[in-house]
Amino acid sequence: MRCFSVLICWSVVLAGGAAQAALPYPTKAVRIVVPFAAGGSTDLLARSIAQRLNETWKQPVVVENRAGAGGIVGADFVAKAPSDGYTLLVGTVTTNAVAASLYQKLPFDPQRDFVPVTEFAFIPQLLSVHPSVPVRSVTELVALARVRPAQLNFGTAGNGSASHMAMELFQSVTKVRMVHVPYKGTGPAMIDLLGGHIALMFDVIMTSLPHVKSGKLRTLAISSLQRSPTVPDVPTVAESGFPGFEALVWFGFFAPAGSPPDVVKRVQEDTTQALNAPRMRELLASQGLVVVGSTPADFGRKVADEIAKWRKVIQQAGIKLEL
Repeated sequence: MRCFSVLICWSVVLAGGAAQAALPYPTKAVRIVVPFAAGGSTDLLARSIAQRLNETWKQPVVVENRAGAGGIVGADFVAKAPSDGYTLLVGTVTTNAVAASLYQKLPFDPQRDFVPVTEFAFIPQLLSVHPSVPVRSVTELVALARVRPAQLNFGTAGNGSASHMAMELFQSVTKVRMVHVPYKGTGPAMIDLLGGHIALMFDVIMTSLPHVKSGKLRTLAISSLQRSPTVPDVPTVAESGFPGFEALVWFGFFAPAGSPPDVVKRVQEDTTQALNAPRMRELLASQGLVVVGSTPADFGRKVADEIAKWRKVIQQAGIKLEL
């Protein structure tokens, strides 16, 4: 009789455990880690998506900023988090592609330590010059840079940033040499560009366009393969004589390696649904962003391609950084 009672108790325990295991994700708060400071483009995009997921999941979706070392601090935190889907990284081209070759000792492996979930969106960069620079096209810029080698200064948001990588790729394909002036963020670089202290820089549409419209900057080209509906009159670098040139800033969700496939699928599907909501698409389009919402497999292939692409650029430029 006692054995029978024990069996009943264990049956109840096991049944309860099975029921708990079958509970749909998420059953508690989800943490979204943004590896950059609050207020930037990555942070704003993450918070917009978090708000939608909060409404869908009926669970708290908390955005946590863990800035430092160009996004490495936050990415490393997520790489070492439990593989249960409750800690997600908003990764970018810099944290999950460029960093793989940029740093000699990276504390994580961008491919081995993460599961790609979905790419949110991407945004092209505008190649702009100060009005005092006597050029009005990419062709004229290249010609000027060739007769004045290592004399034109270009600003970036810092070593290894998306703006830096875009300009290194530009120098590689155009065979010109210019001088890199790294800043601690886009803001300080833009201030010096507007003041004429540097000649040019690549920067995303959302922060460059207001200055272009006011006449304080002159835009020569856009870094995407196709023209942007936000600035339809601006030609691409590719159509300006350098086919295949592309340097995008992209954003997406990554989960720690080993995260359950069904959880990854749920996050991908619900995030894609959030991105395709009319108001969300309208908001992102107004900022120059292009919505993607890719599958984990497609995003994984893109990350691999981007790692290979930027590794080649970094090796050719001879760039190596220490954390």
